Amino acid sequence: MTQTSATPDLFDIVILGGGSGGYATALRASGLGLTVALIEAEKVGGTCLHKGCIPTKALLHAAEVADVTRESEEFGVHATFNGIDMTKVNAYKDQVIGKLYKGLQGLVHHHGITYVEGWGTLVAQDAVQVNGQIYRGRNVVLASGSYARSLPGLEIGGRVMTSDQALQMDWIPSSAIVLGGGVIGVEFASVWKSFGVDVTIVEGLPHLVPNEDESLCKALERAFRKRKINFKLGARFSGVQQNDSGVVVSLEDGSTLSADVLLVAVGRGPATANLGYEAQGIPMERGFVLANERLHTGVGNIYAVGDIVPGLQLAHRGFQQGIFVAEEIAGLNPPAIVESGIPRVTYCEPEVASVGLTEKQAREKFGTEHVTVSEVNLAANGKSGILKTAGFIKLVRQTDGPIVGVHMIGARLGEQIGEAQLMVNWEAYPDDVASLVHAHPTQNEAIGEAALALAGKPLHAHN
Repeated sequence: MTQTSATPDLFDIVILGGGSGGYATALRASGLGLTVALIEAEKVGGTCLHKGCIPTKALLHAAEVADVTRESEEFGVHATFNGIDMTKVNAYKDQVIGKLYKGLQGLVHHHGITYVEGWGTLVAQDAVQVNGQIYRGRNVVLASGSYARSLPGLEIGGRVMTSDQALQMDWIPSSAIVLGGGVIGVEFASVWKSFGVDVTIVEGLPHLVPNEDESLCKALERAFRKRKINFKLGARFSGVQQNDSGVVVSLEDGSTLSADVLLVAVGRGPATANLGYEAQGIPMERGFVLANERLHTGVGNIYAVGDIVPGLQLAHRGFQQGIFVAEEIAGLNPPAIVESGIPRVTYCEPEVASVGLTEKQAREKFGTEHVTVSEVNLAANGKSGILKTAGFIKLVRQTDGPIVGVHMIGARLGEQIGEAQLMVNWEAYPDDVASLVHAHPTQNEAIGEAALALAGKPLHAHN
């Protein structure tokens, strides 16, 4: 993709990074009549579109198809599972990415955004340099994204890989060790298990997906045991050796694990090195750009959005922050984004979805006696029974107050996060939700059922 319009002497906004946060800033700003330069070293769409959200979810859908095929006899359907063709899986994945990429390119062009390909560097508080040319902006937005982290001394290469390399694999290992039981780790473990891989997750903390409500963590662990996905919790990595046939991972307790490959899934780091941020006085901490609740860095008219800002590293967070900053620069004074109100979904099987405060966080904030919890098991939900999924929906309420947290686990429950986030962000009371009509038969009914219970009028419950 090349530059889409002539370069004026001064833009209203110069954006360094064309991922979710950067391109959202650009599209919203141009819609508000501002002139925009969008600078991207690789492809517009960033990590989410090309190396993260979209390709991993395509693999997860292929994994779901594989599982449904294996289990088809349970539904009276005669089907034979003959294996995974990674060439075709990757072609399907790339087709999805390509269509979205083409559409995004068209949007950038349609909005008259000056798109600049190249590695940009912040060279002044109002200027970014790309390929020897200076692009000046009345405002500058830093949106340089993130990279797949490793651990000190753990080199990536060969059979030791991050999600970047794993997404490009054209073969299926017979066994894999996944270092890290967070979102990336459990999603890849879920895919590989569905593809027939013997998987072991190594997680240093006491639970998988440790940032979630503890009830979700334990439920996911039970589900993974049932799927025969192995995991070691509270286990610390100490080293790895590899040869032409596989890897041997050593743990601090002296034990070892062997497999074909090691996936390093220990999170993502802020991509801020060698971009000139420190030289221009941008406040930094451990590579992250520090910004206030208005996403201003405190330096000139420089803002920061997305994964480089401490907090949840989620594409939709960066996207919303981009819209916020564009409106802030345009003088619309948008409401600040509440981090706890950002929905979170882990797309493994079963899916984990949440928004708001965990039960523990709520009890710490309001006091143990001022928190009420309702939990509805999916066993009583007709659609979940049809899908043969197990799990639950849990609502956390400030006693005599609004719903402050929603936590869900089960197949496809990520699709229910929409109503959940409205409940939390609009500070709905259980009676507000209980009075709404939830279509039958849907998994969405379980949210209504949980609200009924929390409102003191449970329907499908044994009193």
